[in-house]
Amino acid sequence: MNVEIWSDIACPWCYVGKRRFEAALERFEHRDAVTVTWRSFELDPNAPAERTGDYAAMLARKYGMTPEEGQAKLDEMTAMAAGDGLDFHFERLRSGNTFDGHRLLHLSAEHGLQDAMKERLMRAYLTEGELMSDHETLVRLGTDAGLDSGEVRAMLASDRFAADVRADEETAYGFGVQGVPFFVVDRAMGASGAHPPEQLLELLRRGWAARAPEPITVVADGDSCGVDGC
Repeated sequence: MNVEIWSDIACPWCYVGKRRFEAALERFEHRDAVTVTWRSFELDPNAPAERTGDYAAMLARKYGMTPEEGQAKLDEMTAMAAGDGLDFHFERLRSGNTFDGHRLLHLSAEHGLQDAMKERLMRAYLTEGELMSDHETLVRLGTDAGLDSGEVRAMLASDRFAADVRADEETAYGFGVQGVPFFVVDRAMGASGAHPPEQLLELLRRGWAARAPEPITVVADGDSCGVDGC
């Protein structure tokens, strides 16, 4: 069963959603038969390389709140994430463009390291205050996840995987995705948002039931013809 998850590195709810999905997958009876692919989605494709200024103040301006209300929202998010085992530090956060980080995720997928790369990038951004548009930072994070530094550096110096990132986003727009995280099972059913593990587990079970109907229970047997004759 294939699960695709659209998310952005610069999305606190996406990191929470990752943890909750992992908890759901751990409880899923057929977890060994599940393939997970992380798909690209930029919350702000036109973001500059780095924004300057206090993040709480930027959040307040974006949503029409006072700076105090903006900080309260961040404090609330930090406390909520801690309940899922995450250590958010918005005071360290360096907001900026995540496009090259998404290209790095596509490179890591070629090496079977996509989940490790996703985890490393999100922790770097939301906990450690790393800038996702800085190439040397991305080279270091890529090697942390197991990639070759030379290959990462060469990829970042080119336009490799740019079309793949855009294709992921176009697919999401085609699905009507307006927010992330967005979970899709076998391109047949989906869920938007960082739902509790119990709800994501239900999504997995419904997806499995839709693709793998229960075997027929034979209640009567008799003479018949088979592939080897009658």
